[in-house]
Amino acid sequence: MPLHRKDLLGIADLSVEEINLILDTAVTFRDINTRQIKKVPTLRGKTVINLFFEASTRTRTSFEIAAKRLSADAVNISASTSSVVKGETLVDTALNLQAMAPDAIVIRHSSSGAPHQIAKIVKAGVINAGDGAHEHPTQALLDALTIRHAKGRLAGLKVAIIGDVLHSRVARSNAHLLTKLGAHVVLAGPRTLMPFGLEKLIPPGNGSIRFAENVDEAITDADVVMMLRIQMERQSGGFFPSLREYSIHFGLNKRRLALAKPDAIVLHPGPINRGVEIDSDVADGASSLILDQVENGVAVRMAVLYLLAGGE
Repeated sequence: MPLHRKDLLGIADLSVEEINLILDTAVTFRDINTRQIKKVPTLRGKTVINLFFEASTRTRTSFEIAAKRLSADAVNISASTSSVVKGETLVDTALNLQAMAPDAIVIRHSSSGAPHQIAKIVKAGVINAGDGAHEHPTQALLDALTIRHAKGRLAGLKVAIIGDVLHSRVARSNAHLLTKLGAHVVLAGPRTLMPFGLEKLIPPGNGSIRFAENVDEAITDADVVMMLRIQMERQSGGFFPSLREYSIHFGLNKRRLALAKPDAIVLHPGPINRGVEIDSDVADGASSLILDQVENGVAVRMAVLYLLAGGE
């Protein structure tokens, strides 16, 4: 069953059925990643272009690995090596790439809405790999896969999302996805980094979303604690006094984690600022599934490429 859409631009416009289709498909691809020969001919003859205008390690690499494990040809383009440095517009870049007949274009851009603009003018499927502070759909999907694999479900779970929610596309995509699948999301962090009215932007679903008064309240009895990276590149400064104070009041340490349920899991989209958002003994501890997220990211991106590019 393919996705009945050309592009994956966000979680907001996905149905529960589409989300579950991607997650269920990803489960089948996760097994491929454990084989001695990690390759299937599913997308043989297809071409995937990774067009990244922002720095990335996990997302860009996992999309490349996902394409290659499906036997597609993967082409990587970064802003520093493209004609953008010569003044070419994003639209002209996309049109020139479309003239080369790719089957999918994966794009990360600092401007919210950039993938949506490209999707309107190219025939290839467009996958949003993060646009500004808007959305990061495949990150939310891999987070959901990680939670579902660890907990067996999403419905009814309390998920605490802590940190720089204001600038986080990961928080927005997760808020959409988790509430659609019945989880109860609690947001917390510095008041200066809490978006006004975010809970009103999330359509009513099977779950719920709310802001907590403080981090300890959010984490208490949580099934999942998701820490967010401080988005320094999207801040003009002045959102909190210092990294040391941030760590003291909002960072995840063993004391705070003890407030969650005994079997709570810890997630982080990466890259981690150790000792700021999360202590090393928590990031590397038994509750941490941060590396599981990275592993599941390959499977999720294989599933998305497969479903959008019409693999056999």
